[in-house]
Amino acid sequence: MDKNWSKVKGVHGSIKSICKQLTKATRSCDHTAIPMSFVPKQNASDTTSSAQKLDQLPPIYMYSVIFKDIILEIDDDDAKSMNTLVNFCRQHDIPENEINEFKQEYYKRSPIWWYTKEMFLYGMLHRALRVFDMEVMTKLGFFIRHLHLQLAQLHQERSSNFQKVFTVYRGQTLSQMDFQNLLDSKGGLLSFNNFLLTTKNREVAMRFVEDVMQRNQDTVGVFFYHDY
Repeated sequence: MDKNWSKVKGVHGSIKSICKQLTKATRSCDHTAIPMSFVPKQNASDTTSSAQKLDQLPPIYMYSVIFKDIILEIDDDDAKSMNTLVNFCRQHDIPENEINEFKQEYYKRSPIWWYTKEMFLYGMLHRALRVFDMEVMTKLGFFIRHLHLQLAQLHQERSSNFQKVFTVYRGQTLSQMDFQNLLDSKGGLLSFNNFLLTTKNREVAMRFVEDVMQRNQDTVGVFFYHDY
């Protein structure tokens, strides 16, 4: 069999090997399929009203901002929210061992630790935010809030202590259309409607882009970096 056929992604000799590769491919898709909002630089005159400017913003961007404000203001019962999420997961065929681990060990680990762990949570969260699934987003509301607060706290600690600036990198692929939108919005606003995984290792981010582009040559590789 020719392993170089464009539609052949791999040749495997066991189910275990296939499952491992599918898990890797799924996580890679979740990493790349991050919803973005492009707001081109506006050359509006001073007479342009705020309402008119708001009308020019992408709806998904406005919805995500509103959702974030609401979810951060809610002061609900975390124990009740956890049970609601657990019951929801059991109704949607999430592995029982992952559900039990999450419920029993949640407060022993940080939200960032759970977010980066290879289990159902990462994919569920990204897919919900990507398609704006309000039901799932609401079920995950307490975790979204905890994760946001921890990230905000870490950022505040670095700012207060005047620690040395460091750079993080993110490799990602975009469709041809999104890449053109990115070019057209130069000088404007680029909003990621999700949490982002980054790395301090430049080569890791570059390898990710190269690997994805080899599997999907219809995409454009983009390399983001940010100083903190």
